[in-house]
Amino acid sequence: MSEITMEIQEKFIKQAEFLAKGAEVLPGGVKELARKLKKSEETGKPLRVKLGLDPTRPDLHLGHTVVMRKLRQFQKAGHQVVLIVGGATAMIGDPSGKSETRPALTKEEVDQNAKTYLEQMGQVVDINNAEVVNNADWLHNMNLVDLLKLSSQITVAQMLVRDDFAKRYAEGKPISVHEFFYPLMQAYDSVEVDADIELGGTDQRFNVLLGRDIQSAYGKKHPQMVLLVPLLEGTDGVIKMSKSYSDHCISLTDSPKDMLGKIMSIPDALIIRYYELLTDITPEDLEKIKTELESWQVNPRDYKMKLAKTIVSEYYSAEEAEKAEQEFINIFSKKGLPDEIEEFKVTEGVILIDFIAENNLTVSKGEAKRLIQGGGVKLNNEKVSDLMQKIEFGGKDFLVLQVGKRKFARLIKL
Repeated sequence: MSEITMEIQEKFIKQAEFLAKGAEVLPGGVKELARKLKKSEETGKPLRVKLGLDPTRPDLHLGHTVVMRKLRQFQKAGHQVVLIVGGATAMIGDPSGKSETRPALTKEEVDQNAKTYLEQMGQVVDINNAEVVNNADWLHNMNLVDLLKLSSQITVAQMLVRDDFAKRYAEGKPISVHEFFYPLMQAYDSVEVDADIELGGTDQRFNVLLGRDIQSAYGKKHPQMVLLVPLLEGTDGVIKMSKSYSDHCISLTDSPKDMLGKIMSIPDALIIRYYELLTDITPEDLEKIKTELESWQVNPRDYKMKLAKTIVSEYYSAEEAEKAEQEFINIFSKKGLPDEIEEFKVTEGVILIDFIAENNLTVSKGEAKRLIQGGGVKLNNEKVSDLMQKIEFGGKDFLVLQVGKRKFARLIKL
């Protein structure tokens, strides 16, 4: 092999190593990805890189951005990004990792949730140069014959290989037949968009590999490769970040001060992981942070603040990050109050937990209850412990309500 040929081969290996960094590549690993990249350049045909997101909730969170950042790397390398909004699959809900059947969403709920998805995706991926499709456009048009053909490509035994299905079956928990169709529908998306690569979290292993089988069944000679990226833990450091656990979730729609405050609340053990998965930090700088944290040369809080400001700057601006930092210092270091506090006019005697839930200071009454029981609600800096406590002004013109670590409200007597 000539030196020039070797240099060319090395170029594709380096490209593949960069694009595969932090991900599991199947099948064939980095070398197989390098071959796909080489063929793409030789034919002048960009790889079609697929990512599907189901609008089961109205907003995305930082956990979603891990795979979206990987998608952006392929886009910057000149490949065609294909974003699939799961208008059909979201109506079933992905059963991956679930211990019970998920409640079905209506078409109206899915459509409503999808409205903000592209805007939020656009904070990470160049939407204008992406191919954006909705799988409802083909899945909702399938007839019974189409559906039977698709379902004939996999057996029940193959489905039960999935850990979540196998566990539920062994425990005697119900598995609805429609849940078997979710991975088939996601796999068929790969046929419709002719994907060369599919990205997903590690919990998507079964679904995305099934896409290869279904593509082959429908005649694709070189089915898609798969890149699986790590799942990001929420602020508790244990549970995968999910809107199902709002206390531990950092949404892209959070305000700068809430986003910064939540990042500051992560365990120190997550600092490196968040830097690695959520920022463009260089390997050299990451190693420097590791060394300094392990040797206690730097207070972990300082690196946590740098991390928080970096992320807030990316989704808002450096100015907003600075403002959020100052407010955080004022509230938590100086025990002060935010510069701006939302005001509510309140009739004396209203049950506090009802007021909190009705005014969206928590996502639900259940969360308000948990916060009160955990000592996370204060009135004029005194913890509330009684779930039936009423708002009583006691001769004062206003009260300051604190809900959790970051939400404040000024209650003004009517």
